[in-house]
Amino acid sequence: MRLSVFASLAALVISLASPARAAEEAVVYKDPNCGCCGDYAKVLESEGFRVRVKETTALDALRRMAGVPDKLASCHTITIGKYVVEGHVPVAAVNKLLAEKPDIRGIALPGMPQGSPGMTGVKEGPFVVYEIGSAGQPKVFMTE
Repeated sequence: MRLSVFASLAALVISLASPARAAEEAVVYKDPNCGCCGDYAKVLESEGFRVRVKETTALDALRRMAGVPDKLASCHTITIGKYVVEGHVPVAAVNKLLAEKPDIRGIALPGMPQGSPGMTGVKEGPFVVYEIGSAGQPKVFMTE
């Protein structure tokens, strides 16, 4: 089991450091017992991303290595190109990230908001997506 955790951590570090990684490939790191994470992977696939799902019980360690602050954490962590995408981020925000290529670590939609991609329920308000890597208070990347 420890080898699997370390292999996942190494893969995350390599994927974040490798600029040659295809931007259209998304690697979803999720807990084996979480269903909504798999639903989010299906949303990405339906939007044209090539998705690989990697199950792990070391999500907290993966988040720390990816630079995701606890206050921006969600239930899964994704690498797309050189970026990390945390949580049920709307695909429009992911597409904006990949098109604009800002000098940030990635983006996050904290928690598990109802009605967000891959989640059940009705959207109760705007989804505020934050930058990962901003100094000080989280900076808004976009609102949907």
